[in-house]
Amino acid sequence: MKRFTEERLEKAIIELFKKADYPYVKGEAISRRTDDVLIKEDLKQFLQNQYSAEDITASEIESIIRKLEILPSSDLYESNKSIMRWVSDGFVFKREDRSKKDLFIQLIDYSKADKNIYKIVNQFEIDIHHKRIPDAIIFINGLPLLILDHSGQR
Repeated sequence: MKRFTEERLEKAIIELFKKADYPYVKGEAISRRTDDVLIKEDLKQFLQNQYSAEDITASEIESIIRKLEILPSSDLYESNKSIMRWVSDGFVFKREDRSKKDLFIQLIDYSKADKNIYKIVNQFEIDIHHKRIPDAIIFINGLPLLILDHSGQR
């Protein structure tokens, strides 16, 4: 009988999501610091595509990303609650140019799934309070929304 190893679990998860047309990326191929949990390029691309008609600026996109990044990891429950509220409900973003109308930002396009950027990623090292490498992470628009990890480590 073959033993179900961590490597086989990762491969099974990846294959399952690839069948659902999620592009697979090895975590080591994503250029970032290990304390960054976002895939910033995907989030930038999504926001630019979604809000180009409203003339969103690169600086405004950076401000939105900073809003997500500055949530404290010391109170993980409250930070996760805030992010999930923004993901599910959206939020109002005040424009740099105050003469422009505020933008209502949705981090996921719920009306057209093909407008979102999906990825299944493994070997995505996270080193904030301690080093962790989950089996796989599902990213939507650069946001890590599902972490699959058999170790039970939190």
